[in-house]
Amino acid sequence: MAMVEIDPAFIQALEHRPKPTIMEADQIPIVNLALINSLDSLSNNNNNTHSSSTADVVAEIGDACKKWGFFQVINHGVPLRKLEKIELAARKFFALSMEDKRKVRRDAENPLGYYEAENTKNVRDWKEVFDCTFRHPTVTPVSVDDMQAKQLINRWPENPPEFREACEEYGSAVEKLALKLLELIALSLGLAADRLEGFFKEHTGFIRLNHYPHCPSPHLALGVGRHKDAGALTILAQDEVGGLQVRRKSDGEWISIKPNPGAYVVNVGDIIQVWSNGKYESVEHRVMVNSEKDRFSIPFFFNPAHYVMVKPLEEMVNEQNPAKYHEYNWGNFFATRKTSNFKKLDVENIQISHFRKSSK
Repeated sequence: MAMVEIDPAFIQALEHRPKPTIMEADQIPIVNLALINSLDSLSNNNNNTHSSSTADVVAEIGDACKKWGFFQVINHGVPLRKLEKIELAARKFFALSMEDKRKVRRDAENPLGYYEAENTKNVRDWKEVFDCTFRHPTVTPVSVDDMQAKQLINRWPENPPEFREACEEYGSAVEKLALKLLELIALSLGLAADRLEGFFKEHTGFIRLNHYPHCPSPHLALGVGRHKDAGALTILAQDEVGGLQVRRKSDGEWISIKPNPGAYVVNVGDIIQVWSNGKYESVEHRVMVNSEKDRFSIPFFFNPAHYVMVKPLEEMVNEQNPAKYHEYNWGNFFATRKTSNFKKLDVENIQISHFRKSSK
């Protein structure tokens, strides 16, 4: 096969390039939320049958968070029509001319809208994205040069005309799932179901539409380079093409998550790692690209209010297990992390490892 040259900005260092042999994960748990979605609240779950079933689901999620940092959910309550609507709108948007897409291009002052030049670990990602919020207003600092919280303004394209409605309807539906998953994760940590809810009253969650064009050199580039999610929880809808890989905790191998129709892929982010005082770990993942097919995915990043001070929860700390992390402000952390999306840095971008306390 003839070699096709690609821009060196996309080329991964040798040790981070994808291997030709792909290992698929069949061990990542699939959690059925059918019964959970029939309950009004997990806080007042007194029915014995329901209590037993809830306990089983909580145990499954806790086990998955410990072993993988990832799990999948089915019968999750998000209407299929809303997912199909936003998927179609995304495909129509990304099919527009570059000139039209750049009319809603994001910048360092406003991180919402279209972008085609994102870096991960200082290497360009083989993708284009569109970011939007659906909670009005969404307020957070956006720049390291100005840590004042500002209202984020969505940049909606003129076409397709149904684009805004599709995003807002989908966001509201996935937000309900995110809140339910937070309750289940709290219960799995031995906390009250509503223990984490207060951090999200004015949340800074957002939807991302990803388009990974087919790539002539999939052995050199990545759709997204290796990274951990900085927020609390990510809920991913992916198409049938696949490409998501997770670094297995047991041996460090990259494992592909096979697309499962109707399922969402869920992973805990850095914030849950800190809240749990390291009991649950945010795990590295990346996206491979395909030489023949374009890939589309829709992650929902569920993040707390910008003013939340993130630190190990008091219930997760004791004399035998002291706090492993220093406290940090989420809004400032997020604004600093965003900096590397727009320019290469001379040093590693901010990570929660920078807040880890040294063990004596």
